[in-house]
Amino acid sequence: MQIIMPKLGLTMTHGTVTEWLKAPGDAVEAEEGLCTYETEKVSLELPSPEAGVLTEILVAAGETVAVGMPLCVVKSGVRSQGAGGREQDAQRAGGRGPILATPKARALARQAGMDLRQARGSGPGGRIQAADVVAALTPGPVLEEKAFQGRSAVKVTPLARRIAAAHGLDLRTIPGSGPDGTITREDVEAGVRGQESGGRRQGAGGGATQDAIRSVPPPDTVIPISNLRRVIGERMSQSASSTPHVTLMTEAEATNLVSARAQLNEELARHVPGALEVPGTSRPKISYNTLFAALVARALREYPRLNSRLDADGIHEIAAINIALAVDTERGLVTPVLAEVDHLTLPAIQRGYDELIGRALAGKSLPEDFEGGTFTITNLGSLDVDGFTPIINPPQAAILGVGRIVEKPVAREGAVVVRPMAALSLSFDHRIVDGAPAGRFLQRIKQLVERPMALLVG
Repeated sequence: MQIIMPKLGLTMTHGTVTEWLKAPGDAVEAEEGLCTYETEKVSLELPSPEAGVLTEILVAAGETVAVGMPLCVVKSGVRSQGAGGREQDAQRAGGRGPILATPKARALARQAGMDLRQARGSGPGGRIQAADVVAALTPGPVLEEKAFQGRSAVKVTPLARRIAAAHGLDLRTIPGSGPDGTITREDVEAGVRGQESGGRRQGAGGGATQDAIRSVPPPDTVIPISNLRRVIGERMSQSASSTPHVTLMTEAEATNLVSARAQLNEELARHVPGALEVPGTSRPKISYNTLFAALVARALREYPRLNSRLDADGIHEIAAINIALAVDTERGLVTPVLAEVDHLTLPAIQRGYDELIGRALAGKSLPEDFEGGTFTITNLGSLDVDGFTPIINPPQAAILGVGRIVEKPVAREGAVVVRPMAALSLSFDHRIVDGAPAGRFLQRIKQLVERPMALLVG
């Protein structure tokens, strides 16, 4: 049976195959992953609907196809071809077929930005092992795959090969000065200099002069644009070009916020043993993001115009307060949404965001994790950022940027004292709300930061 690109949600039209977990000839169990694929928002694993053998891959890793297009063929009741059959499949594909590699080898290659085809597989059927990736990344001599017209194989370091390729230099014309005749970076650079200065050498009586020798820089690293990176770029460009952004900035004293957070965590530790710590970390359970989400939810309840969207029939003030939180992942920026934050306790808000962030960081977010957001918070305080101008996450009306909490000298009752201060930046859609009401909303957030116990009232 043909396995197709599934449709997740009403807005999904395309998906990108990011990695094949199985190769042609591999046996698969029902619900076992065949490949990973990426939509505009999430990265998921595509399970096999039945047990059998993967007999054909129709879409290579990295390709984007429309929803409903066939990706591969799985046949039930067919015996596995084994390693030999898989190797032949790859050879029939002219070197462009699926790459046989262990999951650990693929992970190492992804971290290093390396093409797995640069590694020589030493496992069964030529499967690439983690050690093969490490060997390919380690500077040192490696052997070219084939000899040339009866000559012994060319030995060349990986960096030397990349420089030669960047300058169109034939490695077979370069003498190697390294161990056992290995071609080094210096050998290739000398060849490049000779290539560039060949037409410039001249002098009286057959004498020769040479231009100044310059070092040949290594080639640029090219990072392919992922589907998520492309979507982020499109959405941010659309937001910046179609939405009239205005950004307001202020500072709030965070003395009471810092104290309230410490008290909350102490109380949680007393009543819920182990609640003070997040497993595997040493950070307190109630985070500043949780406190800001609660404060923003309170302010949005009082200023509903900031919890709106603009449609063709008018401005919709949305009843539910669903706050998205910007999360930095290896795949790029994502904004999972926690629903009805204004109806949740602080521990419930923390648990909700912990689950959403955990799935996002693991690349296992669900499509519903990103639905229904009405306002976004982006916090760069952990990166020592003070103020910035966040871009609105359409179709929302506004976004709050939170900077670091840092001690600063401030004037209080005629004296200069040191207080923890937090920078706040509010970007809003001027089609939906004007500067004065947006300023009052930001002022209210500042008041709540400075007097967080106000959350207990009402």
